[in-house]
Order: sequence, then structure tokens, then C-alpha cells
Amino acid sequence: MSVQGSFFDDQHAAGDISLLNGELAYYPQFFNKAESDDFMRILMDTIAWKQESMNMYGKQVLFPRLMAWYGDAATSYGFSGNTFSPQPWTPELLNICNRITPVSGKPFNSVLLNLYRNGNDSMGWHADDEPELGLHPVIASVNFGATRRFILRYKNDHHLKHELALQHGSLLIMKGSLQQYWEHQVPKTTKEITGRINLTFRFITP
Repeated sequence: MSVQGSFFDDQHAAGDISLLNGELAYYPQFFNKAESDDFMRILMDTIAWKQESMNMYGKQVLFPRLMAWYGDAATSYGFSGNTFSPQPWTPELLNICNRITPVSGKPFNSVLLNLYRNGNDSMGWHADDEPELGLHPVIASVNFGATRRFILRYKNDHHLKHELALQHGSLLIMKGSLQQYWEHQVPKTTKEITGRINLTFRFITP
């Protein structure tokens, strides 16, 4: 397996990561520990978490995590055969959004939240390339809680991969043509770990 790069050896590094036909920017400690702890606790208690399902081979299958969709009123979002209507912004979500927008360089009008309850919860291979996101979307991923592996692979060559350990308080920005050429996943782990909340901020074209 060829690996284009890894940040496991330098988790305090921050800044741009150039990939073949794609761009990332990673900030391991964008939010400090105290505010990250507060955001984790508040989001766990106040977000309307739900275990959604998708149709797979004619059967309804539960997603292996809990989810929620928040944002402006006209930001319905469709993926895996489902269309999600947004809950209104909470003060905490707006706070986080306002903090990351200057670094991302693009405005956001919605956020998809995923709650990974333990190592059995996961996200399969996919690209965030739905039409309502536009051709080259900027997507900002904020992480609170347990560190999880985030793996990317090139669509036309699955041997070409890049891996990050997304930690408590980190910000990952995906941009350029990344979604067109790469897909990503959060795999299961046999390690005993606590919960993790991931927020991916997006701009949905009304």
C-alpha cells in the first residue's frame, strides 16, 4: 500500500496539506481543551440526535452512528437516498461556525453532525460531492471527543491514501477538487474509546 503522507508523527503541526488533485488544511488544536470540553458536553445534551437509516439492497439499514442536520431554513440536504430538513441553529453551533469561517475563507449555512458513540460506530467510504454543494466545495470538519482515524483514498487508485488522526478540538478543512478525486472514511476500531462528535460545516445552494 502506498501512502502519500501521515500527520501521526506531528500532531501539533498546522496548515496546508497538498494532495494529488486536492487540498487539505489541518489545525490540531484549533479549540483549546477547556472550550472543547464545554462544546462536547453541551452538544451531547442539546442536539436532537437520531439514528437514521438508508436503503441498501432493498432493505432499510441503520447508519452506524447518530446524526443531526442544522442550518438556515432553505438548506435541505440529500444523501444515501434521504433528504434532511435542518433544525434551526443553536448558539453553540453559530459560535463554532463564526470561529472557523475566517480560517476557511468561505461562508457556511449548514452543518451535519455525527455522534460516534464508541469504536463500533463508523463512516464508510464516500465523497461529499452532492450537487447542492457545488463543484469544488469547502467543507470544514470540527472534532470533539475521542481521537479517530480519518483516511482518504484516491478514487482512481485505491493504493494512494492519506491518513490523519483527528483529535479533540481540531479543525480540518477540505477544499479545491478534493471531493471530485478523493473519498474518505472513519473506520471502526477495536480500541476501547469514548464518544466523538464530528461537525462538518457546508454551504448548500438553495
